[in-house]
Amino acid sequence: MDETYRDRTSLVKGAKDIAKEVKRQAVKKVNKAVDKAQDGYTQRSYNRFQDEEDDDDYYVQGGNYGVEANDDEGSSEATEGHDEDDEIYEGEYQGIPNMGQGKDGIVAFSQPMHDEYKDRHELETERKADEEELAQQYELIIQECGHGRFQWALFFVLGMALMADGVEVFVVGFVLPSAETDMCIPNSGSGWLGDIVYLGMMVGAFFWGGLADKVGRRQSLLICMSVNGFFAFLSSFVQGYGFFLFCRLFSGFGIGGAVPTVFSYFSEVLAREKRGEHLSWLCMFWMIGGIYASAMAWAIIPHYGWSFSMGSAYQFHSWRVFVIVCALPCVSSVVALTFMPESPRFLLEIGKHDEAWMILKQIHDTNMRARGQPEKVFSVNRIKTPKQIDELIEIESDTGTWYRRCFVRIRTELYGIWLTFMRCFNYPVKDNTIKLTAVWFTLSFGYYGLSVWFPDVIKHLQSDEYASRVKHFHNEAVSHFVFNFTLENQIHSNGEYINDSRFIMMKFKSVTFEDSLFKNCVFEDITSLNTYFRNCTFVNTTFYNTDFEQYKFVDSELINCTFYHIRTGCQISFDDDYSAYWIYFVNFLGTLAVLPGNIVSALLMDRIGRLTMLGGSMVLSGISCFFLWFGTSESMMIGMLCLYNGLTISAWNSLDVITVELYPTDRR
Repeated sequence: MDETYRDRTSLVKGAKDIAKEVKRQAVKKVNKAVDKAQDGYTQRSYNRFQDEEDDDDYYVQGGNYGVEANDDEGSSEATEGHDEDDEIYEGEYQGIPNMGQGKDGIVAFSQPMHDEYKDRHELETERKADEEELAQQYELIIQECGHGRFQWALFFVLGMALMADGVEVFVVGFVLPSAETDMCIPNSGSGWLGDIVYLGMMVGAFFWGGLADKVGRRQSLLICMSVNGFFAFLSSFVQGYGFFLFCRLFSGFGIGGAVPTVFSYFSEVLAREKRGEHLSWLCMFWMIGGIYASAMAWAIIPHYGWSFSMGSAYQFHSWRVFVIVCALPCVSSVVALTFMPESPRFLLEIGKHDEAWMILKQIHDTNMRARGQPEKVFSVNRIKTPKQIDELIEIESDTGTWYRRCFVRIRTELYGIWLTFMRCFNYPVKDNTIKLTAVWFTLSFGYYGLSVWFPDVIKHLQSDEYASRVKHFHNEAVSHFVFNFTLENQIHSNGEYINDSRFIMMKFKSVTFEDSLFKNCVFEDITSLNTYFRNCTFVNTTFYNTDFEQYKFVDSELINCTFYHIRTGCQISFDDDYSAYWIYFVNFLGTLAVLPGNIVSALLMDRIGRLTMLGGSMVLSGISCFFLWFGTSESMMIGMLCLYNGLTISAWNSLDVITVELYPTDRR
């Protein structure tokens, strides 16, 4: 009887010991899971944690469950020294396994729920909480890294990319007059050259901005600037207007990613108290790009002697040299970007903790060495990374071929970009997106519209002044005379040019013949610009090596006339076209007028606030733009343009800062 009682007592004590061991293991697992979530262990350390648990489970299962035990054996080695803790925990553990749950379910009940058992709403809630914690921690880390040599190096590299964007905007307006003449573009088609670039920039901003949130700021910027540089360079050599539009479309598509990516990239290595000021300083490179484009246009395009031709099919004029020179800032930015790291904030957002930590340490060490404090140690060990939510991607079964794999990859990336874009219309950023869209549209409409329109306005005012000095000749009768000099800005009406009148090695510039007769005449080695024959009659006339194409004979009759070696295409061959100098110089002044506004916005951005500066600048620039309606002279138009540019730049700078700060990293 006593032996049976002792066996039963030992069995009860052994069962209690086993229960206590199971509880202790559950506590260990919960504590380790909490430590893992708080400290952000890497996957490698997490695997070691799993291995340790497997060993512990094996130890429990290998215990002396079925052997008789005495009183001393009841206090097993597994529970020795933990009686008090176990008694405290014993009153807290109230878990009841579900129906059908086995012995293993007791341990699993105390473990945190795995991600695969959670719905997407719960995962997104956890990720949002992690992002808020990361934002606070990251701001402290950037403050510890300081502001110094690294930020200034990145400042100049990204400035070159922003400079390329400014150049692209002005290239259209500067090239348009010369390209119209060189490619014989009718007035109805000239507007496409301006529209096509901005169409490409619009699509490019959407695409490259979304791609920067998927693959990284640096990678996206490298690709988009490379696309811009390649097609900008190619456009300088093409001859057809359609192919030229195609190249400028993709050039604009590439440069469209510069602005959204540059400001997102730079803002993520700046502390908040320095963000407004230094982003405003960065905007100065856009102004420098405009000055560079104006200066190069002023120095290159009017020099028609820089051109060459290979027959009548291929002609390379000075404006094409200007297009090549304008691609240099883009090429420089691509080369410099290869030496810069990815944004550490983006890397943390996608869960690449170690890479982000190394870059932040690089920023810290670079700045400390520049300050003369190389001994200062980067004290950050672990950084919070948001919970990563895996996206389910449907892959077709027949993706064995390389082109099918490429198609699936491209389709997946585009779909991801579209999803990122649609998330900009979700709570809580939906209202911000709608309001910012309206502000961006109105500001872009005014500024870019004037940038393209103003060179044409100057050209129109100069044409009116030029037309006021035209010379009229009526009822001329010329016989046996040789014309070998330049005719410019003249109108000849009801004239007769007969009996071997010869026009040899001449230049016609803005000359019109109306209701005139040409009989037994010779036109040889003639170059013309804006020259037309209206309602004229040609009898037994020979044309040799001229550029008189069919469209220059308006309602005219040609009787027994002969054409030899007619040069096709529009000709630019006049060295005395000084109007171009004036147009480019005016744009140079308008761009330079941005400098005071840039300085003011940089100094006051963090003092008076972004919204105050944005609203005040847009109101004042709108008032100045209204007075352009009353401009009747070149000097008045130039003054109002400079005033408008100087006032509107503060709105641009503040809008760039506001847009960056109102969006989270994954949608910035």
